[in-house]
Amino acid sequence: MNCIPDPKCAYLAMKLVYEQFSGNKFDEPPPKQGKGKVKAIHYIQSFDPKDKISPELAHKIGRTLARKAFGDNCQVVIATHIDKGHIHNHIIINTYGIDGKKFNANKKTLDEIKEISDRVCLALGVQPFDKSKAKRTTIAYNEWQNEKRGTSWKQKIRDEIDRLVGWVKNVDELLAELEHLGYTVKRGKYISVKAPDQQRTVRLKTLGEDYTVEQLASRILWRDVGAGLNNPCEKSALRDKYLETISNVQEVNTSHPTLEQLGTLLTVINRDNLRTIGELDGKIEQIKFELEKSRMEVNTMETKCNLLTSLAAQAEEFFALIDKPSLTAEEQLRTKMY
Repeated sequence: MNCIPDPKCAYLAMKLVYEQFSGNKFDEPPPKQGKGKVKAIHYIQSFDPKDKISPELAHKIGRTLARKAFGDNCQVVIATHIDKGHIHNHIIINTYGIDGKKFNANKKTLDEIKEISDRVCLALGVQPFDKSKAKRTTIAYNEWQNEKRGTSWKQKIRDEIDRLVGWVKNVDELLAELEHLGYTVKRGKYISVKAPDQQRTVRLKTLGEDYTVEQLASRILWRDVGAGLNNPCEKSALRDKYLETISNVQEVNTSHPTLEQLGTLLTVINRDNLRTIGELDGKIEQIKFELEKSRMEVNTMETKCNLLTSLAAQAEEFFALIDKPSLTAEEQLRTKMY
């Protein structure tokens, strides 16, 4: 908003506006003592993973929030991230708007932004993510120091679990393997693990969102897709479904829906000359790869389209401004930006 959707161009536009109204350099180094001047403010807008919200909708919600919370004169850059377990927006705003007004971030404004975010989500059919109901997983200072030194017990447990997730069949087998390796496992409402020589147990969920029982089960399940490519004897969700369909046909050969399913499957097998379930798994993985590649290409083209649309709009306003006999201070700034 109020800057071209390109990182370098957005940086230059924000720099120009900040220096125009603050009287300070945007890229000046932080002071050796005390706090430096706030030049930009960073917010993160998260969504509940259960909602399976699309990146496009998440970005639309972020843009709507920015306009409602900060106004039409604020400079905002929004990046929608899909590389974690949940989609989230990074929203960065310039402390000065193009009208010269300064935005001060504090607890009051944060509460107001949260309220606006919830209202925007509800208006667009998305349930707000209530983090207050979730257990916080902040990291203690000594744990952070241990991670930096490579002596963190939690990190060692994470690494061991990551290795085991690559081949165990379920969470129970994962816990059994940890015990076999000398780890102490406490089962109950919450599962806790203690490494050899470690003093206290830690709950799996405190290791991070990827290490809850639900997430571990999901990671193991999705790892099994395409397992036939490596070892035909290993369990595969696709293979189980295929065998179940065959069994259904054998038991009830008059079941038309089941026969139709099998007929469709056999058509694909014959068309692509697939001889084994492993080859069928491989075909699915290939299609998934091509789909992801196409999605990335579409996103690239959409980014270019947004850039050109923004350039066209700013060029149109630029030529309209330079034709005016006199300009206000804000219009002069806009002309300089464009």
